[in-house]
Amino acid sequence: MATKKQAKATAVKPTTRMSVSFPADLHKTLEQIAKEQKVSIGWVVRDAAEKYVSDRWPLLSTRR
Repeated sequence: MATKKQAKATAVKPTTRMSVSFPADLHKTLEQIAKEQKVSIGWVVRDAAEKYVSDRWPLLSTRR
């Protein structure tokens, strides 16, 4: 039986790291959202990017 760590490792998709700059007021808003949701700013940005792509190009959507 696979451990929780092994199961999580097999479900991870390959990723690409990138650097993004935000205006100070937008960064502050992202921090507040992340704090309220108890997630990282990176998670908030990834979620927003996925929603943007899904809305703009529905055939490319990976969301279910």
